[in-house]
Amino acid sequence: MPALAILSAVFVVGVEQTLQWKYGASGIIGMLLLTIGIKAKNPAISSTGAVVLALLVAGPAL
Repeated sequence: MPALAILSAVFVVGVEQTLQWKYGASGIIGMLLLTIGIKAKNPAISSTGAVVLALLVAGPAL
């Protein structure tokens, strides 16, 4: 069980660092909103975070 917790923590930190490097503070805010919305089971907050991340990823294509 502790190994699974360590692996998931490493994965989350890696994703956060990638977002920070590639998309800056907006990427971290989007990921934070998405995570908080999922944990709180609030679809409005998680949808807002998902939209922020989608706009950051699709921004260069628009």
